[in-house]
Amino acid sequence: MSSVIEPAGRTGNAPFFSKAATVAQPGFSRWMVPPAAFAVHLCIGQAYAFSVFNGPLTKVIGITKSAPDDWTLTTLGWIFSLAIAFLGLSAAFAGKWLEKVGPRRTMFTAACCFGGGLIVSAIGVWTHQIVLLYLGYGVIGGIGLGLGYVSPVSTLIRWFPDRRGMATGMAIMGFGGGAMIAAPLSVALMNHFKSATSVGVSETFVVLGVAYFISMSIGALAIRVPPAGWAPARWTPPATATQKMITRNHVHIDQALKTPQFYLIWLVLFLNVTAGIGIIGQASVMIQESFKDTVTAAAAAGFVGLLSLFNMGGRFLWASASDFVGRKNTYFIFFALGAVLYYFVPTFAATGNIALFVLCFCLILSMYGGGFSTVPAYLADMFGTAYVGGIHGRLLTAWAAAGVAGPVLVNYLRAYQIAHGVAKADAYTMTVHVMVVVLLIGFVCNLLVKRVHDKHHMTEAQLAAGN
Repeated sequence: MSSVIEPAGRTGNAPFFSKAATVAQPGFSRWMVPPAAFAVHLCIGQAYAFSVFNGPLTKVIGITKSAPDDWTLTTLGWIFSLAIAFLGLSAAFAGKWLEKVGPRRTMFTAACCFGGGLIVSAIGVWTHQIVLLYLGYGVIGGIGLGLGYVSPVSTLIRWFPDRRGMATGMAIMGFGGGAMIAAPLSVALMNHFKSATSVGVSETFVVLGVAYFISMSIGALAIRVPPAGWAPARWTPPATATQKMITRNHVHIDQALKTPQFYLIWLVLFLNVTAGIGIIGQASVMIQESFKDTVTAAAAAGFVGLLSLFNMGGRFLWASASDFVGRKNTYFIFFALGAVLYYFVPTFAATGNIALFVLCFCLILSMYGGGFSTVPAYLADMFGTAYVGGIHGRLLTAWAAAGVAGPVLVNYLRAYQIAHGVAKADAYTMTVHVMVVVLLIGFVCNLLVKRVHDKHHMTEAQLAAGN
């Protein structure tokens, strides 16, 4: 199959950051787009490694051990929750803006926000002002996460209408794999900068902020969009009769909010994310407490990196598989298998079986990541591709909600049990059993998803007018 575009009109002297300036010219290969998208997602995927900072951040004043005025884990847990919340909110509100200005400007703005947020957070650590970490990493950095997340996805779906799942998997696996690099890198940087007066976190934030800004900017400069009417050579859209859950029609962003399918898929994503994101936020601490005196901080960082590897790989493999088994069937696997794995996790922890404990969470994280990469294709199948970027952005409010719900469940249920005499090693049992129920509810929501009614489809005239 040829992936070289057909001749397109000149963009003339369009401003460098305008959408017109990013339209691909003749001879451009669509396979140049995934690396640019991957570069951006690999950077913002650092969010999944934030748990490696939690331990050192509880010792900013005490250095070697927590002092009375040091931050607690429950206080620090809100940094990650805020980042995910603003990821979803910024993606939702910027959806129409993305469609208007194009991916280059959106991705560069993301680079400024994410890199700048880390710098503000560094100042917060230096001055020991938790509000600056909430503002820097949580709010500003979270906005960078949202803008950087949604813009490459909608672009790739347009370049790969023949392999929607694979295309979104190629980009979003970078987000899942960011921690694989960020976790050991962050630990190494903190050890390098650590001194008698510093735990090394603030200096590490500065280095990461500058490095991620540069890398994301390169991705933004390299991104291109296909010209109007472009399609892969020798490819024709599948007939609706043979692909009942893949539409050839389009639904407007605002109209999508009037369909039950949007809210059912919203719940599907919310429940799948809730079941995994709280564990990610406390992965390093969780495995050390579950296997006390057995798992070191360095080994726990390796565990975080391993989860990142499966999170990344699952995003590509599960999304690619969904091109063949269907998006709905893929989510059935996520919810059913995930519930079984969560049910047996406490048993493996209680018996000291680290290998099966790690394997369960690796599989869970592969499906957690697969849920993110499969949902844009799910939306394109249900609502068409004309406004999939904006619809995807609004759906990511489910991620924002789960970014609060998941960590709160893990952190506060853990704190409640410890306060009532439960050993730290057993403090996650109730939480993972709650996750089993969450996943079973998600199974039912996915079961209820049907094709969108014809009354919601846009007419040719509306498509031509853009409304």
